Amino acid sequence: MAEYRKLWWVLIGILAVTFTLLGYFGREVYREAPPIPDQVVSASGKPLMTEDSILDGQTAWQSMGGMQVGSIWGHGAYQAPDWTADWLHRELEAWLQIAAQEEFGADWHSLNGQQQNALQYDLKTEYRTNSYDDATGTLRISERRARAIAETADYYSRLFSDAPELQATRSNYAMKENTLPSAERRQRMTEFFFWTAWAAATERPGSDVTYTNNWPHEPLIDNKPSGENIVWSVISVILLIAGVGGLIWAWAFLRKHEEEEPAAPLKDPISAVALTPSQKALGKYLLLVVGLFTFQVMLGGFTAHYTVEGQGFYGINTSEWLPYSLVRTWHIQAALFWIATGFLAAGLFLAPIINGGKDPKFQKLGVDVLFWALVVVVAGSFIGNFLAIAQIMPPNLSFWLGHQGYEFVDLGRLWQIGKFLGIVFWLVLMLRGIVPALRQPGDKNLLALLTASVVAIGLFYGAGFFYGERTHISVMEYWRWWIVHLWVEGFFEVFATAALAFIFCSMGLVSRTVATSASLASASLFMLGGVPGTFHHLYFSGTTTPVMAVGATFSALEVVPLVVLGYEAWENWRLKTRAPWMENIRWPLMFFVAVAFWNMLGAGVLGFMINPPIALYYIQGLNTTPTHAHAALFGVYGFLALGFSLLILRYIRPRIVFDQRLMKIGFWWLNIGLVLMLFTSLLPVGIIQFLASASEGLWYARSEAFLQSDILQTLRWIRTIGDVVFIVGALAVTWQVVKGIFFPDLVPLESASETAVTERA
Repeated sequence: MAEYRKLWWVLIGILAVTFTLLGYFGREVYREAPPIPDQVVSASGKPLMTEDSILDGQTAWQSMGGMQVGSIWGHGAYQAPDWTADWLHRELEAWLQIAAQEEFGADWHSLNGQQQNALQYDLKTEYRTNSYDDATGTLRISERRARAIAETADYYSRLFSDAPELQATRSNYAMKENTLPSAERRQRMTEFFFWTAWAAATERPGSDVTYTNNWPHEPLIDNKPSGENIVWSVISVILLIAGVGGLIWAWAFLRKHEEEEPAAPLKDPISAVALTPSQKALGKYLLLVVGLFTFQVMLGGFTAHYTVEGQGFYGINTSEWLPYSLVRTWHIQAALFWIATGFLAAGLFLAPIINGGKDPKFQKLGVDVLFWALVVVVAGSFIGNFLAIAQIMPPNLSFWLGHQGYEFVDLGRLWQIGKFLGIVFWLVLMLRGIVPALRQPGDKNLLALLTASVVAIGLFYGAGFFYGERTHISVMEYWRWWIVHLWVEGFFEVFATAALAFIFCSMGLVSRTVATSASLASASLFMLGGVPGTFHHLYFSGTTTPVMAVGATFSALEVVPLVVLGYEAWENWRLKTRAPWMENIRWPLMFFVAVAFWNMLGAGVLGFMINPPIALYYIQGLNTTPTHAHAALFGVYGFLALGFSLLILRYIRPRIVFDQRLMKIGFWWLNIGLVLMLFTSLLPVGIIQFLASASEGLWYARSEAFLQSDILQTLRWIRTIGDVVFIVGALAVTWQVVKGIFFPDLVPLESASETAVTERA
């Protein structure tokens, strides 16, 4: 411990400081969230809506898919509008039209400039002035605005029904007919949409910015980036440059060079350890990984096609039972399930190795029970998603059994609880192998870090239970990003680093000292930016300027460690020449090299593209976000889970010889397909939308007219090329795993040389 004392104290200190920041400003999220009025009344005292009716609207929105049908405050799907920005703009235009008729007896667009300017001044004054009375919980609005709200609500009620005059619009938005059949629930949902737009237009008391920090960009009421937004954006760029410079300085001058690499063993040490029953039982986990992976990839192509043919698939009307909102839900949830399963399998494979090559009592039974529990949760959540979005499930059961409505945590609460219990059970299975090893003499620092990451993965998923069906959406977003950002991008990152270091150390390819020091340093760097960097998702979710400041500062530092991942890729790549038997795990190594590349490009470059507040102000909710999401989620965690799966396959099927042709197709077509998908379609669409958002407003960048323009339609069709290439790669990897599980003795002719290496090893 003494040798690593400083590194441990640095890590502990960083965790203490960063979680203090996350907790303190999380308290501010609760305190400063935009108020939901007890009642909304017109100037004459007519009741319009209540807190309960607004929250009823929130639950109605959740039940139909929520963030999978358009977005709220910029978070959600990208084909339909952002309902906050769209509602706000429609209400503003309705107000101007009503005002023009009342004041001048003419249409708004026929007024001269002086008349329009006078009405726009009145519009801005009315909408940005906060008329909420905190003492009585009453929001009072003008009669004119009440009329504008009613007109806007009527449009939305017809849009979410099956009104024939809006059928083409629903198709362009990839919405199914009669998205929300109940007229009463549609009315409640419009009240929720109104409230999100009210918070985006109304200035926070004692401030000159709105509850959402002037987001979205809306020129009609002068919603534009605040001074704080610009200042903290500049600071974030400066901190990024300073952080990169400091890391390079430390890398050059402080890194120890004196320790030589250990001599590689003549035979693979892991192969020398007899397989345990629990390790042999992991084959079905790998089948679940590639099965869900293939399902997810196919759904990805299906979802992308809906962006050009909103209610059908090459002329077949599929939206009635398999609408965009459902297939996108399944696409995201399948990804999370198969990636998590790959990580769980990696941990279960390592547990007996850590335990001295033997299973704890009943370990195989535990592995089998966990697998079938995963299958039940996957099947149950998918069925629940279908029943909720089809509006078959009773509304009172939707949140618990059907669809929570929130992106990345769409599964019903019951299935979320099941998933959490499964992860905790995995934690127990892991600790049964780890704790006895920790009691043994010797250097256990790397194992201690791996243990800490395992415990964090097991417990931090529980953050998803700190919000409920009717929780304020600002508070919900705070906890949701604990899962999407902190749990996935934070603790899984540390687990992956420690697990790979432990594997390479167990193989005798790197020294324990180097592996431990590098893992502790990497964990510190990841946590320094990653924990408070969670707030960069919350700039415009009803939070205050200090939250923006913390998020901008630390999310810039989040990128810093990613600049050295090119070196990590080289280190992983050159391991294949350290010993002849390393050729047997060449392809898992190649996948780990891809992880380092995509971590740098997808999480680093494309991630920082949307991190500064000034950038995210204009591009939140545009296709620049899925550009980063695809490159980071699949490029990093997807390749890592597949690499783990191939590595496990190699050891649980000792006689397997990877099919070189299949693996080359799988590896290179996945990478090339991802590049094509990002840089020939998603990113160009996002950049064009960015220009529209900056010039006209977010409502326009997500509008029907703009999204259906010829250039964007063409770019979305072009994505088909990248999708097809990616699908071929996915099928190749899947078939390799299936062949390895069921036909491990089948040796491809082109792999004769590899067979010889295997026999010598």
